[in-house]
Amino acid sequence: MQSQCILSVQTPVGPPVEIIRHTYPAAQSTQPTKRVSLVAGLHGDELAGLYICHRLMETLKNLEAQNPSAFKGEVHVYPAVNPHALETGTRLWPFFSADINRTFGEKNTPSLVAKISAALLDDLKSNSDLVVDFHASNLHLMELPQIRIIKNFEKKLIPLAKLCNVRLIWIHPHAEIFESTLGYNLNQANIPTLVIETGICLRINKNYCDPIVQGILNLLQQTGTLDLGETIAEVASPKLVQPDHVAMVHARSAGLFVKQMQVGKMLTAGEKIGDLIDPGRAREEVRAPCAGLLFTLREHPLTGKGAPLARIATEKPFTP
Repeated sequence: MQSQCILSVQTPVGPPVEIIRHTYPAAQSTQPTKRVSLVAGLHGDELAGLYICHRLMETLKNLEAQNPSAFKGEVHVYPAVNPHALETGTRLWPFFSADINRTFGEKNTPSLVAKISAALLDDLKSNSDLVVDFHASNLHLMELPQIRIIKNFEKKLIPLAKLCNVRLIWIHPHAEIFESTLGYNLNQANIPTLVIETGICLRINKNYCDPIVQGILNLLQQTGTLDLGETIAEVASPKLVQPDHVAMVHARSAGLFVKQMQVGKMLTAGEKIGDLIDPGRAREEVRAPCAGLLFTLREHPLTGKGAPLARIATEKPFTP
């Protein structure tokens, strides 16, 4: 393994901000068959990606020591690309309260955060044929492990996403806000990039993370980056969800949402998801508007009117 600091920026107090790339090079000195980059920690409260990178680096380190010829391509791991936010466990860059994953691309105002995101983007473009960007939801919503693909990128990304051992692939409608994200800008630069949601922030769920570790190893195997022989377990076949096959459930009023289900449950139409309660007012039962896979569920009880409570993946187009 080779480690390189791709950017170091001195801060007013404390040590500099440094972004480190760890590289597992191809065994041969010739051009590698594939260069795959794994990115985690864009948001400092999303810890599952760090755990996944740790598990993968352990495996790659052992493989490098025991069977270096297995590396047919290069694997780059960027395990903590927003170190100051990670130190405080916050989603935003602590000095500027900026979301670094909204500072990529050419439309952003010049700033220190934009300088850092530009350096990361340039390094990934120079060293990657394929990128996996690990994320997690905020504290309000629990997500079933999934890959989100922005509409119009699905043709090149779906075959790769199917290799990653996630339960769900969601073709997401395009929105202007995505145009300043890392994943969008890499895909626009013709570098296929998968964005994996791994559950919820500030938590590590091994039952969610461990299958993704196996999925990434399978991805590396199937793309010819690694030759692992027959050591990879069979991966699950994900459910493919089109933009109009998602039912959204919102709170009709403010209150406390008390869930009765867990993500991953197959629901029938009318099945109870939970209760919305408020002292002094009648309890409101929250029920599924249709049958399907419950892949998002509100975790934070306190809600406002219109707050998202659940997402359900349906078998046919859903009309509210």
